[in-house]
Amino acid sequence: MSFKLRRAQRLGGASLLLLGAATSALAEDKSSTEIPAVTVTAPSPIVRRAVVPTRNPGRPTRTARARSHQRAADATPATSTPAAPQQGVLPIVTNQFATVTVVPNEEIRREGGGQLGDLLFSKPGITGSSFAPGASSRPIIRGLDVNRIGIVENGTNAGGASDLGEDHFVPIDPLATNQVEVVRGPAALRYGSTSIGGVVSATNNRIPDALPTCAPSFQTYGMPTKAPLAAAATSPCVTAETRSAFSSVDRGVESGVLLDTGGGNFAFHADVYGRNTTDYSIPSYPYLADQTRPVANGRQPNSATRSDGASIGGSYFFQGGYIGAAIAQNDSLYHIPGIDGADHNTRIDAHQTKINVKGEYHPDATAIDVVRFWAGATDYRHNEIGLADPADSNTDGVRQTFTNKEQEIRTEVQLMPFNARFAEVTTALGFQVGHQELSAPSPDNPGTLFNGLWDPNNSTRVAGYAFNEFKFTDATRAQIAGRIEHVELHGTTPDFPADFLPDGTPQAGIGRNPSFTPKSGSIGLLQDLPGGMVGSITAQYVERAPKAAELFSRGAHDATATFDIGNPNLTIETAKSVEVGLRKATGPFRFEATVYYTHFNNFIYRRLTGVMCDDDFASCGTPGAEVNQAVYSQRDANFRGGEFQSQLDVGAFQGGIWGIENQFDVVRATFTDGTNVPRIPPVRLGGGVFWRDDNWLMRVNLLHAFAQNNVAVIAETPTPGYNLLKAEVSYKTKLNPNAFGAREMLLGLVGNNLLNENIRNSVSYTKDEVLMPGIGVRAFANFKF
Repeated sequence: MSFKLRRAQRLGGASLLLLGAATSALAEDKSSTEIPAVTVTAPSPIVRRAVVPTRNPGRPTRTARARSHQRAADATPATSTPAAPQQGVLPIVTNQFATVTVVPNEEIRREGGGQLGDLLFSKPGITGSSFAPGASSRPIIRGLDVNRIGIVENGTNAGGASDLGEDHFVPIDPLATNQVEVVRGPAALRYGSTSIGGVVSATNNRIPDALPTCAPSFQTYGMPTKAPLAAAATSPCVTAETRSAFSSVDRGVESGVLLDTGGGNFAFHADVYGRNTTDYSIPSYPYLADQTRPVANGRQPNSATRSDGASIGGSYFFQGGYIGAAIAQNDSLYHIPGIDGADHNTRIDAHQTKINVKGEYHPDATAIDVVRFWAGATDYRHNEIGLADPADSNTDGVRQTFTNKEQEIRTEVQLMPFNARFAEVTTALGFQVGHQELSAPSPDNPGTLFNGLWDPNNSTRVAGYAFNEFKFTDATRAQIAGRIEHVELHGTTPDFPADFLPDGTPQAGIGRNPSFTPKSGSIGLLQDLPGGMVGSITAQYVERAPKAAELFSRGAHDATATFDIGNPNLTIETAKSVEVGLRKATGPFRFEATVYYTHFNNFIYRRLTGVMCDDDFASCGTPGAEVNQAVYSQRDANFRGGEFQSQLDVGAFQGGIWGIENQFDVVRATFTDGTNVPRIPPVRLGGGVFWRDDNWLMRVNLLHAFAQNNVAVIAETPTPGYNLLKAEVSYKTKLNPNAFGAREMLLGLVGNNLLNENIRNSVSYTKDEVLMPGIGVRAFANFKF
């Protein structure tokens, strides 16, 4: 029997195939309100990437391309593909066991934002840390951040130091990103136990997973398409895209160029981008605690940013698969707003070099369907620069340095589906190993115990995981997954007195070598319901090992205005979660609703003691000290909440469709004694109206955040509510490349904070000193060649 025939027979009954159900989008015309479902199709039963199909004629879905790898000799692009959802259609993912938020390419272009936290700020259940809006904003999911939220790019850890300090930027720029997904629930186990709250996954084409092909003529107005694998006679092809925007609130300018080319068995990608902003405009005086400091021209002092980056990568395609690699450079120089930042002219000069490798192979084997692997190495360094003495400009220099050298390898083997009589079973097995080396030296007091936030430390993680999915019927599916990992850490920290006050005893650094073996598991059920709805219920048990910063810190941390004291005696943190969801992706009314409950045993957090310190432990308790002493501690805690979003196509109007949309999210987090977990997002409620056709999208939306009065007992203040009004209009069309050079154009205007309200983010450590940007307009243009 031929290879192709055997593979066709294997695939014929595998519609469940989690790594592989082809996206089938229903065509939409101006008179119809039927919207195709968004199908997750990433190559894994854990996270099948929520790819919104393109509108490009001839471009097959990612799964269809993967299935076509074995037919390389006679592979040719299809002549047509169903139309994708129009821009502005709410993407709902229904083939996952927990909520997945998708931000497709066109929405990224419209929304903009210099950081992932800015891009995701208004999504239900998600916000950003907003330490430095536009420059340093990490996503926060359901009130969980840093060590409980994973951030990955093309399948590997993003690197950087954003989980080590709230003032640190996330080294993934939306300007060079094609799609962002926020994955919650069991799927996050694929990336590690440090993703209890979820994973933010950014993807781009830096390692091509298919060969580009160019449309042959203007008559089809065809966009460049991709074939899974080209025959030897494939002609060389070059495609390009430009992305640019201007924003009034910060006089910001951004621009990027992306190039893809390929022929024969090779594909290559290159991109370069940059952005520059000045201090952004704010509605009123920013500092609540001190009304005497100067603020010039109605702008947030010390909030300017500059960033740029570039990458080059390529892939080689062979019979049954491909292998590719890319190298990327990411540089950022940004200022830190706030009273201390403005006084000391604090800014961060950061640089990251990252090498990624990935590939997949479909062997001619009876048991194995596909083997995939990802590998990455990151070399990250940033200097925190500022004045040692605000009154003396000659004291400007490096105040702190952070370095992170990180390596990671992950391999997955997906087995062929088999019939177990009671269900069709798909199994995927994975192995992951990672190593990290951290340092945080300071030029102040070199050689002393409290020089910098911690001494150099390192950690090693080794993990294995398995996912089994069961298709009982076409309408009923289940998943059972498990992960076990072993973590070893090596660092140094002193023994502190029990009351964390200096007692005259000399502090000596002591080597610490803790190790942990966290174990996690999940079970889920996915059920098709009448009316095109899908219901899901999942239960998880996730253990997390403490991170290096939680164990080994012993110094002043300017970002949080704390003197952090690590606890080498921390134990494994455990989260027990239940989530119930109901979703509908097709038809005129689309929605998703989710409720969840998580109980944490030994929840790790910074516990403020009420003692004030300066730069070293000997200063703690001294009158006039300026930062809060914070000790990493553990307590049981409960998180519960829910999210809802919907979109209703009301009817036809002026050749298009108009409708209404709304959203709601809430999270309540308390310790078992009833006191509040600090820095939790407020309740938010929003809605708006839209109109769209094949080319135009117009939308007005108001998001109301209620006041957050559920604050921690020590050193947290209530946050007033706000109204965030946004409006946008965009136009997308195909062009005649012979006349215009470009094949496709996307233009638009977005108005943000149109009520010019004072917006303070309750999860930000600097909310009482830093206002979010005021009223502004963003103009953007995107061209594809």
